[in-house]
Amino acid sequence: MSTMRTLAPWLLAALLLGLALALPPIAQPMQYHAFADQRACPGMFSFLPNCLDTVSNALFTLVGIIGLLFLRGEMGQRAAQWHRVFFNPQEAWPYALFFVALILLGFASGYYHLAPDNAGLAWDRAAMALAFMAWFAAILCERISPRAGLTLLPVLLVAGLGSVAWWYWSETQGMGDLRFYIVMQLTPILLVPLLLWLYPPRYDDGRDIMVVIGLYLLALLFDFTDRPVFALTGGLVSGHTLKHVVAALAALWVVRYLHRRKAAIP
Repeated sequence: MSTMRTLAPWLLAALLLGLALALPPIAQPMQYHAFADQRACPGMFSFLPNCLDTVSNALFTLVGIIGLLFLRGEMGQRAAQWHRVFFNPQEAWPYALFFVALILLGFASGYYHLAPDNAGLAWDRAAMALAFMAWFAAILCERISPRAGLTLLPVLLVAGLGSVAWWYWSETQGMGDLRFYIVMQLTPILLVPLLLWLYPPRYDDGRDIMVVIGLYLLALLFDFTDRPVFALTGGLVSGHTLKHVVAALAALWVVRYLHRRKAAIP
């Protein structure tokens, strides 16, 4: 079992990377930037285009601020109470980066939706990559060890940002390639449940972590059904706007998880 714990995550990660290398380049759909809901904001905010898709990004910034305030409050508690949230205070670093990335995502995605194009999308995806990789490193800290998570954090950040850089560069060369960006998103989604299964909990059984993954998958479903959702709701709200709402709820669930969790081992 010890060997399986050590090798299984690396084998799965290698398999994902190998699959990406074996597949031909995956181009971004030409109509990607043509979102269903292109209504401007009403009244005095009519200068804001793509209203709901734009302003819904404020939820990410709000959750990021809430998360940072929570961490600040916990750090101000007596050292004995730290153990309720973190055995090692350094485990808070990936979470702090995650919440900072959420704040950046709110601004970057909001900027992108003002006038959707590849340049704006690159900033949006860069902030998402930071959030994804920081959260993944936080789970590595909790399930494997703080040393493993903190050592891999810069590697994961470089890989995440590199996947976005590769995609944007490939677009400028007329051969858009999303393979590595897709792998960057798939890696936490697939590896985190594996880590929860292989490694005993240090804080809780991981149900809240699985809720975060489930909510993000629901957000992706809304993104893929942008136009059908817009039609189904009679033009009230689009799938992409709901993606923002549900993804922000997933991030808020991370705060909930930290607030509620308790040490599972002495």
